Amino acid sequence: MNELKQAEIDRLVLAAIEARDQAYAPHSHFYVGAALLMGDGKIVGGCNVENASYSLTICAERVAASAAVSQGYRTWRAVAIASIGGAMPCGACRQFLAEFGMDITVITIDVIDNQRQVRKLSQLLPDAFDSSDIHSHS
Repeated sequence: MNELKQAEIDRLVLAAIEARDQAYAPHSHFYVGAALLMGDGKIVGGCNVENASYSLTICAERVAASAAVSQGYRTWRAVAIASIGGAMPCGACRQFLAEFGMDITVITIDVIDNQRQVRKLSQLLPDAFDSSDIHSHS
């Protein structure tokens, strides 16, 4: 997979920050936006959607990934995640993203000081559970 160009990173980061503006977080006030870069250059965004029973909250990364899948995409090149503090994706989001490829570039952005961290998903979730771990019962 080709490395990301600076212009692609900048577009993706901006999209994640813009997606954060739509976050629904009336309980925690922790607003997160995510944006995925498809192979064809399209960007699909998502934001966190909280629920009063916190366990039903959906993280921005899973919202963006689900939106991408609903649009017919099954692979993407990168995800950018924007929040105060530049939070890393939670374990559930790491596993959810892993379903679609471990070579995904993960960019986190602190919206306060614009500090960015760039890693591969494989670094954040070594030895991920994948389809090879599912044994057929036929």
